[in-house]
Amino acid sequence: MAQVEVRNVDKHFGDHTVISNINLKVNDGEFLVLLGPSGCGKSTLLRMIAGLELPTGGDIFIGERQATRLQPKDRNIAMVFQNYALYPHLTAYENIAFPLRVRRAPARDIEEKVKWAADLVALGGKLKRKPRQLSGGERQRIALARSLVRNPEVFLFDEPLSNLDAKLRNASREDLRQFQARLGVTSIYVTHDQVEAMGLGERIAVMEAGVIRQIATPEEIYLHPADTFVAGFMGSPPMNLLKLTDYTLGFRPEEFLPQTSFAPGVETMPFDVKVNRIEFLGGDRLLYGTVGGALPETPVIARLPSSVAWTGTAGESAKFAVARANLRYFAADTGKAIAPVGTKGRVHA
Repeated sequence: MAQVEVRNVDKHFGDHTVISNINLKVNDGEFLVLLGPSGCGKSTLLRMIAGLELPTGGDIFIGERQATRLQPKDRNIAMVFQNYALYPHLTAYENIAFPLRVRRAPARDIEEKVKWAADLVALGGKLKRKPRQLSGGERQRIALARSLVRNPEVFLFDEPLSNLDAKLRNASREDLRQFQARLGVTSIYVTHDQVEAMGLGERIAVMEAGVIRQIATPEEIYLHPADTFVAGFMGSPPMNLLKLTDYTLGFRPEEFLPQTSFAPGVETMPFDVKVNRIEFLGGDRLLYGTVGGALPETPVIARLPSSVAWTGTAGESAKFAVARANLRYFAADTGKAIAPVGTKGRVHA
């Protein structure tokens, strides 16, 4: 196991900057997620750590080693790709054993390590099957076991769950997190799926346009986003953002409730909302509406659990509010989080 450190790393393709002066330290044994939209540079950063791309500038350290120019085979890392990269003509056993055979490991060591890795990822009874005879989740486990037999210091995951259906993705996410926790191997995981990021990461690095906008625990990023990009990217639905004259006001949809829902004495900011559409999601309802009046007309979303009584309908106006303690504030010019602003009035529709 080893820590990974990225120091002042840049990556350019011609005149196009993909990564701009990134500094990042992944602690020994930590599970860190690189999260961001397509094209933000997260996979490029992972590939540079793996040695599949060379940085234009800066340095990469794996443990105490300067790894910037090391070949991938010399970095003692293992990478699991989106398509798993399994050999279709080989059995699960042969796929897992492949890196050991390339290194000319003794046959007895190969057998012991393959059995150990297969048992660890619950594949023991399916080692004679070929990839086409296995489910997507089972193929993912083969890829994990194949990486595991190499005893890597670092695991790198490039969106390994994106090809699975929703139910299997949820199950595989839990398997993957437990697997990493048992091994304690430093792991870096790339995804554009915020649910994956929140469920897997001890810390999340949110990326946009080649830079890291915030790196923190999932709870810290969700509750205290560093800027309006992180606020709008994290959460499903995302944070409501209202642009006022001197700042931007933010609040989560689950904090935006009918005014009558608040206990007496709770200080709130009230809003008059025109409800445009209602979605029923079983345990929740999503209300899509707009606020305006003193503001430019702005769309807002409220997420109401079934425990909140509200009998309104689409097309009508309703009084909603947010507890002032749950309001977030962002600078109008930079979008960065700022201290609470003294806003006392109503925002009228």
